Parts: sequence; structure tokens; C-alpha cells
Amino acid sequence: MSFQDKSIQCSDCGTGFTFTAREQEFFASKGFANEPRRCPQCRKSKRQQRRGPSGSWSSYANKAMLSTEYQKI
Repeated sequence: MSFQDKSIQCSDCGTGFTFTAREQEFFASKGFANEPRRCPQCRKSKRQQRRGPSGSWSSYANKAMLSTEYQKI
């Protein structure tokens, strides 16, 4: 399958970015069916927001575990 660079507009900031053929090939190899909606900068920002102030997924998981433990009581 042949991929070509595509211009996409970010859904968060509205900036145009290029979804390269190489990125498309990577997405296809991972089985992703959808194109990215956010530019690389907004994706990075969104990822950091999910990780929280400590910067790790473990803090996110710990918060999720704590909230479910309190619900059981």
C-alpha cells in the first residue's frame, strides 16, 4: 500500500500539520484505523495533562485505584 503525506487541521488549536507517509505506515502497522485529530504539540500537551503533575502513569493508576476503594466502603 502506498502512502502520501496529508495536510490535516488540528481539532484543538486549528493549526495545520502534516501526517507523513511514514507516520501513516506506522499507524497502519499498529492497526489504527483513524487519522490523528491533534497536531504533535497538542497530543503532547494532552498526554501530559493525563499524566498529572508527577509525570507518570502510576500516579494516575493510583488515583483510579483509590477512588474505586472508597466506592466499595
